[in-house]
Amino acid sequence: MKFVLAIGFFLLISISVYAEEHQHHHKAEYRFSPEFTRFINDMNTGMEKMMKDMHAPGYTGNPDIDFLSMMIPHHEGAVEMARLILIYGNDPLTRKLAEEIIASQQVEIVAMKQRLKILKMGYELETGGFPELGGTRGRR
Repeated sequence: MKFVLAIGFFLLISISVYAEEHQHHHKAEYRFSPEFTRFINDMNTGMEKMMKDMHAPGYTGNPDIDFLSMMIPHHEGAVEMARLILIYGNDPLTRKLAEEIIASQQVEIVAMKQRLKILKMGYELETGGFPELGGTRGRR
């Protein structure tokens, strides 16, 4: 009986906290400008897609393949976030950083996709076979 009461109490508290957080989230959107609300919506849409895409492949039991499979959409999410700053942002230094993120992440996405393909085919595991990274981080 105590267990049932404890579960009921936990659910009641959880629902109350969720409702308060959820209600606060919607209130916050109404106090922002329409342009910032579009930014919030676009950012949330991008983050939801990134999380869905990161978990879509599931786990294979191979940490290297699983890491790359999740990091590719993670980097694609970073590119999308940076793209949104180029649309909505105004600060020149933040915009420059966003441009650098787009450039470097795209190079890394290509490299990760190439390495993932190699690993999935069961080819060599030597480090010399990793696609070379360049761009803002220099040669590896």
